[in-house]
Amino acid sequence: MTVVPPPQRTDRRALVSWALWDWGSAAFNAVVTTFVFSTYLASRAFVDPALVAAADSSATAARAVERELAHNAAVVSTALTIAGIVVALVAPAVGRLADSSGHRRRSVLIATIGVALSIGAMVFVAPSQPYLVLGAALIGIGTVAYEIACVGYNAMLGQVAPGPRTGRASAIGWAAGYFGGIVLLVLLLVLCIQDFGGGDTAGLLNLPATVASGQWDVRVAIGIAAVWLAVSSIPLFLVVPEAERAPDQRGNLFSAYRDLGRDIARLWRERRNVLAFLIASAVFRDGVGAVFTFGGIIAAQVFGFSASGVIMFAIVANVVAGISTALSGRLDDRFGSRAIIMVSLVGLAVCGLAVLFVGTAQIGFWVLGLALCMFVGPVQSSSRAYLARLATPGREGELFGLYATTGRAAAFIAPAMFGIAVTIGGSTRFGIIGIVVVLVAGLVLMAFVKREDPVAPAA
Repeated sequence: MTVVPPPQRTDRRALVSWALWDWGSAAFNAVVTTFVFSTYLASRAFVDPALVAAADSSATAARAVERELAHNAAVVSTALTIAGIVVALVAPAVGRLADSSGHRRRSVLIATIGVALSIGAMVFVAPSQPYLVLGAALIGIGTVAYEIACVGYNAMLGQVAPGPRTGRASAIGWAAGYFGGIVLLVLLLVLCIQDFGGGDTAGLLNLPATVASGQWDVRVAIGIAAVWLAVSSIPLFLVVPEAERAPDQRGNLFSAYRDLGRDIARLWRERRNVLAFLIASAVFRDGVGAVFTFGGIIAAQVFGFSASGVIMFAIVANVVAGISTALSGRLDDRFGSRAIIMVSLVGLAVCGLAVLFVGTAQIGFWVLGLALCMFVGPVQSSSRAYLARLATPGREGELFGLYATTGRAAAFIAPAMFGIAVTIGGSTRFGIIGIVVVLVAGLVLMAFVKREDPVAPAA
């Protein structure tokens, strides 16, 4: 089968436009799923106000509030679980179809519009119990659209940078995502969420007096995030060209699944190292994701961080992760993606275990937590670069679809291990052991993955 190789030089204008999509995606990663909207859904805003009012004076009411909060978290978790299943089922076929049709950029555009619309719709999620399911459903829909967009977006890496510079280009994208999150979070804190005057008005936008009852500080922040994503994504679709389609590549969604099965069988026969990496990366990426997901919980419950303290730590953590990721790109190109992944996983495991022995002093968490963040970005960036080097030119979307699927298939491991460790240890602090176990498992699996040269274009 004839495939069209990507350009063999780095187009800086295209690279910057490509990285701006990562910059804009902070609207979903940082605002929706991590620090603002998901926290909003899990808050007391979606608990019966009568119970909340009685909780301070009644132990029974307080326990009822705890149960309601647990229910809210379960609703959000269920939505994300369903979204993960959908992504696992459709991502590889969508990636394959985008490759065969030559509509890779179009697939990213459609999915990005879906993400932006789902975020924009979150503005209408009022702080009332009937709106909880709507909010959770929007997170789920946004997650599916975002993951599908990432399939085509990651596959475009080979279009903006050739093999010798793939690691550096991937690191630039990841770093742009971290710094975009920093800028957006600070902007939202200043404009909407932070109460500088101590009164009813939240932020510098001088929001109406109904902010407290209507949670308009959060809802306006979500609307700004939707615009942020849409505007930041425009250069990608104006500057980066569409991938060329070879004349003999045809197909529809059903044939994409059929051909995908054949390709997996071929990988098993001819390139088992690719499958080994997909499995290993699914495990350690789940552990890496858990570092951020549960880091704020550990900071608050074990080390006594306030809500503003957690957000401040998140901003500094993104700065550290962004800088280390940008620097790791050159090391990736020099020593190889596999080496960066292995070293970073060792660093994550060591720093994670050290958290168990620093008592409850916040300075200890600051030092070790930021040390952890030094390794988070390089692992993610080098994983993408490693897979981009392995991909057959013209078939990147197919492989990154499998990358998304395997990642989603393993997404339950770290949360489960965290919960088991907390239950057995009797303290949230011990949850870090569960995360470290997942990271070490990924490290062991990665040891069986060998360094592989980029695939030569097929004739």
